[in-house]
Amino acid sequence: MRGAQDAAECAAESLSGLIRHRLEGVSAVRRGEDHGWIVNVDVLELARIPDTTSLLAVYEVELDATGELTQYRRIARYRRGAQDQ
Repeated sequence: MRGAQDAAECAAESLSGLIRHRLEGVSAVRRGEDHGWIVNVDVLELARIPDTTSLLAVYEVELDATGELTQYRRIARYRRGAQDQ
């Protein structure tokens, strides 16, 4: 894997194969302790009208040094219109 952009793309693709929700984007990428990557992927879990009341989640995706997904978990859930605290 060449860098953070490759890690972000790989994590998003791997996660989309496991969950049935629409991906909104990647909000963080960092190196893991084992030379792999940890990527936070934003996901639309429940679309609502108006859109500001839709429920989104942040999934933490861990990749090994070769880009294989080793684990993932949901670390946060929030309304789209909610301000950061």
